[in-house]
Amino acid sequence: MRIGIVSPAKSLDPLAAERTAAFAALAYPAVDLVFHPQCFESDGGHFAGPDARRAAAFVEFANDAAFDAIWFGRGGYGSNRILAAAMPQLSAAARSKAYIGYSDMGFMLAALYARRIGRPAHGPMPIDALRDGGDRTIARTLGWLTGDRQGLEPGLGTKPAVAFNLAILNSLIGTPWLPDLADHVLLIEEVSEPLYNIDRMLFTMANATQLRGIAGVRLGAVSDVKENDPPWGEPLDAMLQRWCRDMGVPFLGHAEIGHTQANCVVPFGLG
Repeated sequence: MRIGIVSPAKSLDPLAAERTAAFAALAYPAVDLVFHPQCFESDGGHFAGPDARRAAAFVEFANDAAFDAIWFGRGGYGSNRILAAAMPQLSAAARSKAYIGYSDMGFMLAALYARRIGRPAHGPMPIDALRDGGDRTIARTLGWLTGDRQGLEPGLGTKPAVAFNLAILNSLIGTPWLPDLADHVLLIEEVSEPLYNIDRMLFTMANATQLRGIAGVRLGAVSDVKENDPPWGEPLDAMLQRWCRDMGVPFLGHAEIGHTQANCVVPFGLG
């Protein structure tokens, strides 16, 4: 299997690429990882190259029939800025691939899923090789890409599912990039936000007309929570249950996704 790696948002740490490649060579010798040079470029102190460069790198690898999958290198911010340029350029070769990432890559996954291009999935990225136990984390993605289902989120059932960072989902709402999620179970996670802002984003989720008809909501990790002043008194589960009641959908419990070592794979649709 040949996997192309691009970074549509932030630059990828070369050490993460080195560790990912070294682990794959030992544990998945049949996998050929190809990091696009764009992954390591920099523009404006944040982006992995200018918008046009990031879009071109993604289109180049996605349209290359020699690649079986596209693995997004890391999140950050910026993949939303290339959607309008990149998506119309995707060819028939792009439709046969798997695409996997999370965090800011939710923009890419949503746009692909909305257009029925390939097999998008929420899952660990090469940057996760820098976590403690990072080999186990990225093994879930490499395993899924090579046919091993052990890295799938354990609560996936018979309903189609999608997974998003809550802030990315909020940014997608009201845009043409959000797919039709009727009858889908929606898994959400968040990182580095105060609870009041999570509550505000849940308000948007619960009132979004584009999300009417979803089958339910599951909550992944909410990590690195920022302090509220004054302290926030409502437990996170109670907050989500309240908004689910307003939304008229069931809260279906917890999920093993998020900006953590335990992040699991969620194929979009029926996995």
